[in-house]
Amino acid sequence: MQQVVSALLEGFNALQWSHCIMFAVGGILIFLAVRKNYEPMLLLPIGFGAILVNLPLKTILTFDGADGVLQILFNAGILTELFPVLIFIAVGAMIDFTPLFKMPIMIFFGAAAQFGIFATITGVVFLSRYVPQFSGMDPAELLKLAASVGIIGAADGPTSIFVASKFARDYLGPISVAAYSYMALVPIIQPPIMRLFTTHKERSIKMEQLRHVSKTEKIIFPLAVLGINILLLPSATPLIGALMFGNLIRESGVTERLSQAAQNELINLVTIMLGLSVGSKLSAHQFLRVETLGILALGLFAFSLGTAGGVWLGKLMNILSKKPINPLIGAAGVSAVPMAARVVNKVGQETNPNNYLLMHAMGPNVAGVIGSAVVAGVLLSLVPKLMGS
Repeated sequence: MQQVVSALLEGFNALQWSHCIMFAVGGILIFLAVRKNYEPMLLLPIGFGAILVNLPLKTILTFDGADGVLQILFNAGILTELFPVLIFIAVGAMIDFTPLFKMPIMIFFGAAAQFGIFATITGVVFLSRYVPQFSGMDPAELLKLAASVGIIGAADGPTSIFVASKFARDYLGPISVAAYSYMALVPIIQPPIMRLFTTHKERSIKMEQLRHVSKTEKIIFPLAVLGINILLLPSATPLIGALMFGNLIRESGVTERLSQAAQNELINLVTIMLGLSVGSKLSAHQFLRVETLGILALGLFAFSLGTAGGVWLGKLMNILSKKPINPLIGAAGVSAVPMAARVVNKVGQETNPNNYLLMHAMGPNVAGVIGSAVVAGVLLSLVPKLMGS
């Protein structure tokens, strides 16, 4: 009888205060998903995975000396970069690049919104000398970590995972949570920044109607982008190629079943496995570190600066352009599609109820998806070379 009781209490006896804290973290993520509707497709499985991985008996990660189910998912989907690539195929099938074709100049907003990434990388390297946890790091490892933290500013979860799985696997959990959390908090984080750097007059600007885009243009675009990418930045090909393939099956008009499968079954299944895999990296001993708080803070800084960079470029382009440009649309240059564009439209209508910026903001928004993948490729190509120099 005593042995039975001991077996039943084994998990309870192994419970530590750090586990309870992580249960609370997982609970908060689930709360944000269920009650606040903040990226529920992602935050709910991540939160549940965080609870699973912090159960005192680690059978969820290992079982009889072999990898458990979450570890298998992580190894097969994250370490091989499979899940981010599959997500990008689905995203490509869901994205309509038409607003970008109608006004190609919007591609610059997608570039400006990545400013926060490089500023944060520079900041991490500079501040490392004053932070004990980072000051003793090998310069090569520090640069890798800086790149992985900076990419959070793109507000693109799959891209953040793609880079962190290469450069900073030990910090994959907090980096992923930060990226997806800030994606979910776009409606809270962006509006104050947008209002801070624009005037009432600028937010009231109405933009002209956009031109018609032919089907031929829609089909040529993903092929052209892929070709340019292969020639100039081959390291970004896994993400850009997946994105363009997904968009091609959407725009071709002859693969409707594939397009619908990518937009529904594929993204739903991969999101479940991706969320649980990311949650499996939120174990107490990995997450409850001073470095984690620094990553969360620096990620927020990167995202905020990226938003501001897009708005600043919008103000400049409004001055230089012959056609009126509402600076608010620059904030949509981050990769959170279509939430960032919706937030731009909402803030614009708060100032002028007859101002409809959604389709205009979708141009920078889809440009931001391409921009974040390009930046990931630049980092993956440039960082190893800097380390070797």
